[in-house]
Amino acid sequence: MQNAVVDGVELARLVQRGEASPTELLEDAIARANALNPQLNAIVHWLEESARSAATDMSKQKASEQATLWGVPFLTKDLTVMTEGDPYNAGNVALRDSDFRAGHTTHLATMFRQLGLVNFGRTNTPEFGGTITTEPIAHGACRNPWNVDHSTGGSSGGSAAAVAAGIVPIAHANDGGGSIRIPASECGLVGLKPSKGRVSFGPKLGEAWAGAAIDGVVTRTIRDTARVLDGISQPWLGDPYWAPLPATSFEQAISDVPKQLRIGMVTESSWGIVHPDCIMAVEQTALILEDLGHRVELAKPAALFDDDLFEHFKVVLASSEAFSVEKLQDAVGRKFEPGDMEADTQALVELGRKYSATEYLASVEWFHSYTREMANWWEEFDLLLSPVIAEPPPKIGELRDPKMGTKRLRELLLFTAQFNVTGQPAISLPMHTSSEGLPVGVQLVAAMHGEALLLQVGQQLEDASSWYNRKPAVWVS
Repeated sequence: MQNAVVDGVELARLVQRGEASPTELLEDAIARANALNPQLNAIVHWLEESARSAATDMSKQKASEQATLWGVPFLTKDLTVMTEGDPYNAGNVALRDSDFRAGHTTHLATMFRQLGLVNFGRTNTPEFGGTITTEPIAHGACRNPWNVDHSTGGSSGGSAAAVAAGIVPIAHANDGGGSIRIPASECGLVGLKPSKGRVSFGPKLGEAWAGAAIDGVVTRTIRDTARVLDGISQPWLGDPYWAPLPATSFEQAISDVPKQLRIGMVTESSWGIVHPDCIMAVEQTALILEDLGHRVELAKPAALFDDDLFEHFKVVLASSEAFSVEKLQDAVGRKFEPGDMEADTQALVELGRKYSATEYLASVEWFHSYTREMANWWEEFDLLLSPVIAEPPPKIGELRDPKMGTKRLRELLLFTAQFNVTGQPAISLPMHTSSEGLPVGVQLVAAMHGEALLLQVGQQLEDASSWYNRKPAVWVS
């Protein structure tokens, strides 16, 4: 594959060959960030000093065997992943104003470092990752490189904007209801939500949102996603559960051509209306898949649009956010006061405090029953093809409107949260451009632990479409 856009794998190859050093790559990335971030507001914390120190040391060393992205510039989302002593705001005003610093380093940050990634900043996120647009009061709106009047999606919007604009080839992301896949769709990137248990939440957490949340990355190429996934798929001592490792590496798997697959396709939802551009993205992808030899037919799991899902998701989300806020208050050393959280976050936290343990456990049990019901469909089909969200990227402000924002969220969020509940792997692929020139992704969903198959088919579609050649309006060569 000859990439017009240089990805992380290629940058690591340049370092390995001695054609570039980690220091040179870092300085180049910082220069791009300085040029573009004023337009995008993607990076909210800069860690240049520690990054330069790391890159200088790496330039004098030989990469270990597991450091397959040695010297590649990188950014972490300012949510969940922590590095001891560095700022951690999670999109929250109180944490920002108290200059809160992480008291420990998470296992995922350690795994990113072991891969050889050089982290030089933390990216914008909505408060506590609670919505699908990145417009927190704490740091302001993050803007889409394809059109700065439009949202990047959320909650990994800052990371998606930085990768889409070419600041870095890879950035950390996480997904509790679509927060990797939606920004990937809106910014024209690859966004894989791994299987439940694939990536450790240690050392302080066992799981998040009753297992609905998981970490990963956003990238411009399948091979970058596969290489990172290999590096962060490490169970750690004390993890409550983990996904089994594949027979071969994820990166090796993408070179294999899958057998003829039976793929179900869905373009409509009983929950709301799907925009014609999103339907067209799915239908055009289906034609490519058929040209590749796969069988595509209109079919979906019977429980896909179960009306009870959002009620139970709300119980789990609100309870989890209330618990997280309690822990953050302990860390800060004071109770949060009015104005310390955004109004919708405050309302969600207050709701979570009202749910009983019995109500929470009933919703967790519903998650388990729903997962079993959904899993049956993948006994007959290999993949499900769908839109990621129901519309192209909305404009900045639409989803934050006090009167209409919640309604607009429900209109868009039709296809992603189901697979956070089930824990299945799902990937957003940048297969289409809207009539207004904005990215529109499609989603493929595999059976549990089926990331390798998603990456194989993703590679087929990448080769057929060459999406990595597309560049947004905000881009520095």
